[in-house]
Amino acid sequence: MRLSLSSTILLLAANTSAFAPPRTSFCRHTALFSTEAAAAASSTSMADSGKPPAHSDGDANVKEDVEIPTVLPSDVGMDYVPLATMLATGQLAEADQFTRDALIVLAGSKAKGRDFVYFTEVKNIPSTDLATIERLWNKFSGGKFGYSVQKKKFKQCKENFETFCTKIGWTTKDGEVERKKRWFGASEFIYDVKKAPEGHLPLTSALRGTSLIKELLKHPVWDNDDWMKEP
Repeated sequence: MRLSLSSTILLLAANTSAFAPPRTSFCRHTALFSTEAAAAASSTSMADSGKPPAHSDGDANVKEDVEIPTVLPSDVGMDYVPLATMLATGQLAEADQFTRDALIVLAGSKAKGRDFVYFTEVKNIPSTDLATIERLWNKFSGGKFGYSVQKKKFKQCKENFETFCTKIGWTTKDGEVERKKRWFGASEFIYDVKKAPEGHLPLTSALRGTSLIKELLKHPVWDNDDWMKEP
């Protein structure tokens, strides 16, 4: 079953809690890191302060008749139609935040009272859900975004995190000094499919170290191409 773009937007407007799985609630604007911890972080940390923007401009070139997939499997009852709609309409900042918030629930972190994921909890994320998330990012970016793309880039960089960050556009230069891009205030990241480098999204905080993203890229769902199969 597929929904038209207009009908899906009406659905989201009528049900702002569609993002959460049954009997689970969490803030859609909670990042994987705290502002307090960010303030104390070194300037070389990925996403070293604040939160990413809560809103982004939609893609003006999106067709009105774009179809939103509704058969989006989840082992925990998560509703991924909002994510599909955000990605289909070019709302990449919102989709990026949705993805991080979903991982918090899927990893079991939210149930433990935390709004961030420990790298040791990545193994708890169901392959079914991670595959659904990945197919949506992959589909609506034309194969440009997603964890599987980041995994490929990471391997191309011989698993050197600094080289990886540069390759996917997570760094910038202040004069001759290269540094990690910031989320605080005006985000320096690129929420545009045409302008962003391959693998630029979704973002993962490395404020607590690089172990989280490395574990995400090692998740067993990427061991084969089964995640690509449409349900």
